[in-house]
Amino acid sequence: MKQLKRYAAAIVAALAFAAFLLALPAYRDKAIAMIASQTKSMLLVIPPIFLLLGLLDVWVPREKMMRFMGPDAGLKGGILAFLLGSFAAGPLYGAFPVAAVLMKKGAGFANILIFIGAWSTTKIPMLLFESAVLGTRFAFSRLAIDIVGIVIIAFALKKAIPKKEVERLYAEAERMQ
Repeated sequence: MKQLKRYAAAIVAALAFAAFLLALPAYRDKAIAMIASQTKSMLLVIPPIFLLLGLLDVWVPREKMMRFMGPDAGLKGGILAFLLGSFAAGPLYGAFPVAAVLMKKGAGFANILIFIGAWSTTKIPMLLFESAVLGTRFAFSRLAIDIVGIVIIAFALKKAIPKKEVERLYAEAERMQ
């Protein structure tokens, strides 16, 4: 029963997809092709991320992570979180397992939020593409706005989320294998 509850959202989504296929058979081939494409994309991205997570978990001692990204790391923790997120590769769903390992290693909550914000908006390849296509002025203006926005949002969320919820998130990250 616990497993059923754990995967309830996936089961509901699969049932909704099946209902969609039955209700609109004209879209069946396109829908199945999209599911196959997304599955292939995930299978190409997720294994390297989990490999890197395993290495991070084994090679980086908790004490080092606490010193560089812990709650008392100050500005260097935020900068390191920002750089890790900006240089990371892959879609946003790859950031969450990485964030969980960072939490497990003792990274501060604000730094976790900065990491996720940077991963989602400040990728280095995107900055290079924008510079080439839209000009460096636009690219660096957007980057500056993003940096300020990420920091504001991270600290606003840190203040808004109750301490009990943050503790629950860290406990959940600890239970991950």
